[in-house]
Amino acid sequence: QKLARIRENSNFFRAELQKMGFEVLGDNDSPVMPIMLYNPAKIPAFSRECLRENVAVVVVGFPATPLLLARARICISASHSREDLIKALQVISKAGDLTGIKYFPAARKKQEEVKDTIKLD
Repeated sequence: QKLARIRENSNFFRAELQKMGFEVLGDNDSPVMPIMLYNPAKIPAFSRECLRENVAVVVVGFPATPLLLARARICISASHSREDLIKALQVISKAGDLTGIKYFPAARKKQEEVKDTIKLD
């Protein structure tokens, strides 16, 4: 049951991060999720912003990674509730916006797509 819960939590968290526009490395089902920061100057800013909101992330930079491949590592467990995960996602999203590490545009909502569609008569 715990393994199934870890897999469920991990896949939910990874999918939500990707929808937000983060570049997430690693395999599906893995509870360890590297979020790419790239710029070494963003490491302390991202970490501090998450910690300010009581979300612990591990940041990794040079010399543990190549200079321009800095990342934050998120670890998910079976004991995290859905509410815990949602709160962490909100904090990480805000930190990502503030530090500019959302490298892929978030998926637009269907309503915006419909509104932007031009109808030809």
